[in-house]
Amino acid sequence: MTTRPLSVAIGGLISLAAVMGIGRFVYTPILPYMVDALSLTKSDAGLIAAANYLGYLLGALAGATGLVGGNRRHWMLWGIAVSAATTAAMAATTSPYLFMALRFTGGLASALFMVFGSALVFDRLAAARRSDLSYVFFGGVGTGIAGSAALVAALGAAGIGWDGQWIATGGLAIAGIAAVAWLIPPAPGDTPPPPPPGGSRTDRRMIPLSVAYGLFGFGYVITTTFISAIVRQTPEIAHLEPYIWVVVGLGALPSVAFWSWVGRRVGNPAAFGLACLVEATGVTITVLVPEPAAVLVAAVMVGGTFVGITAVGIFVSNDLAAGSGADPRRMIALMTGIFGIGQMVGPAFAGYMADITGTFTAPSLIAAGALVVGAGLAMTIRMGKPS
Repeated sequence: MTTRPLSVAIGGLISLAAVMGIGRFVYTPILPYMVDALSLTKSDAGLIAAANYLGYLLGALAGATGLVGGNRRHWMLWGIAVSAATTAAMAATTSPYLFMALRFTGGLASALFMVFGSALVFDRLAAARRSDLSYVFFGGVGTGIAGSAALVAALGAAGIGWDGQWIATGGLAIAGIAAVAWLIPPAPGDTPPPPPPGGSRTDRRMIPLSVAYGLFGFGYVITTTFISAIVRQTPEIAHLEPYIWVVVGLGALPSVAFWSWVGRRVGNPAAFGLACLVEATGVTITVLVPEPAAVLVAAVMVGGTFVGITAVGIFVSNDLAAGSGADPRRMIALMTGIFGIGQMVGPAFAGYMADITGTFTAPSLIAAGALVVGAGLAMTIRMGKPS
């Protein structure tokens, strides 16, 4: 069956919007409503977020190391379905422990979707010689963030509480399954043969890259988890709460295309470092400059970097593997593991610190510092064959 590449790209966008833009990130705008209604502590909120990232870590490692395999389209559709179902199911309980279990399961599903679904989309686009349409796929994160944030804001303005918000956004994600199944029909090659064995070694330059990637995971996730809560508890900018996550999503839309363009001009390691510095600035502004215009600019800076950094880091890893003969799956697994640890620790640490200090200022500044260190490490990497 021949599939039009634009249909594949749009199907990929919808799937990424459902699983990542909604399934992973809709927790951010709903969280302030949950805190108010359920009296969740900031530590509880951080642990619920961390559970999602733990699930993502384990699922990504399972996929990247070959522990699970099979038909990629089936994994893609099941990943969307489980992510959407666990999102809607958040409305069915008030227990922090069940929240953690649901978010863990959703994180696991989203990781398997990313491993298999993104590979399926990229391979079909490459086969059609339209890899340029991959930027449409990456636009799904920003689309899902902005769309779900606008929906949560509208529901909140209408007096619909946190539980109704979970049901509505989960339902929106569920609706995407049929669209994705139609736009990306079955095709030969959906179950690829096992990859040939790669080199057993890992390029030594992966050490600074992986540490930088882990610091980025820690540095970005605190703000992207708690920015709505930060805005709500700051009187000078509290009126921005319904819009702030929408702005982050809109900033994320062109992120991969822009930072890929930067990478082609200055090199991907330098692009990674520059994007981390921009994000560190945005993270700092959100807690130190409580002015509406400044915080909106900061939201664009955060949204306009975190998806791009994620992609550019993978580009650097792939370039290193191609130049050194190292096993690319082994290298991706290493990066994913360290990134996942940083991403998991960040919300739990921030929630605990915020309960002690009363604000997210200290953890956010520590996150900004981590991003600066990550930028420095990335900029030490020299491409080409290792000496």
